[in-house]
Amino acid sequence: MAITAADIENLIRAGFPDAKIIVQGDDGQHFAAEVVDASFATMNRVQQQRAVNATLKEKLDSGELHALALTTRAPD
Repeated sequence: MAITAADIENLIRAGFPDAKIIVQGDDGQHFAAEVVDASFATMNRVQQQRAVNATLKEKLDSGELHALALTTRAPD
């Protein structure tokens, strides 16, 4: 079964319940996600992206999630 944008959002939301999350993509392989969370205020960009990728580790490791363009930031 192909992963969906909603699946990705749910996985990220489990790790960042208060985040603003937007996931786009509908081909089952290539997605773009924007995650805005207050916890990112104390992290550099690499740390932010590693934190989000950790919520997706199983799907990334299995290859079910093939490509994700990820944008992260703290709220303005």
